[in-house]
Amino acid sequence: MAYTEWQPPPALRPAVACLWHRDVAGASVPGLILPDGCVDLIWQSGRGVFLAGPDTRPIPTTPGRDHTLIGVRLRPGAGGTVLGLPLDEVRNLRVDLSDLAATPARPVPPDLSPAAALRRLVALTGAFVAERPPDPAMMEAARLLSDPAARVHELPARLHLSERQLRRRFTAAVGYGPKTLHRVLRFHRFRHLLGTTPGRGLAELAAAAGYTDQAHLTRESVALSGRTPTAHAG
Repeated sequence: MAYTEWQPPPALRPAVACLWHRDVAGASVPGLILPDGCVDLIWQSGRGVFLAGPDTRPIPTTPGRDHTLIGVRLRPGAGGTVLGLPLDEVRNLRVDLSDLAATPARPVPPDLSPAAALRRLVALTGAFVAERPPDPAMMEAARLLSDPAARVHELPARLHLSERQLRRRFTAAVGYGPKTLHRVLRFHRFRHLLGTTPGRGLAELAAAAGYTDQAHLTRESVALSGRTPTAHAG
């Protein structure tokens, strides 16, 4: 499975984390997509565009024939506003764009070349962003929660919102509440540290990622990925 990602055009960077391309060879065993706090608009050869909603658990990929995927990954806090869709409605789901209220007037056909699909998908995302820019307060909330020292209960005061306002807007923009995003981003941070700082023990990585201790890391790793930290390290 070949995977490449790169920076989006400057106009999209406030809302888009990256663009990516993956060629998938037919497989008999499904893989797993793990939570990362983002949502993706994905073009698949032979299918067209679908939305990969916000994940709170591992999502198995479907084995089968070879295909190409082109993706636009929206940053945590951007997706719901940009797409004009409360993301809690598509939590842990994969939904064809034609089935959503935000269906574009010019869909991206399933029979394009990857290069043409990328151009059309970027243009489509640009139209969404121009019409509905990300909610600055929710983007700031997600940024604050990416800090290992973040305290969820402090968010309303820091954003000058009531707890009810924050939860309502946050759930629509992200797909779940601030506590869940805090957990997802912390686990994503652990996996990043695991891949970029070899030789560190799990207890040290747990502390660096923001966990109370290694046992806390283990519970969260199993809950969010179905695997222990030792399995990820192996």
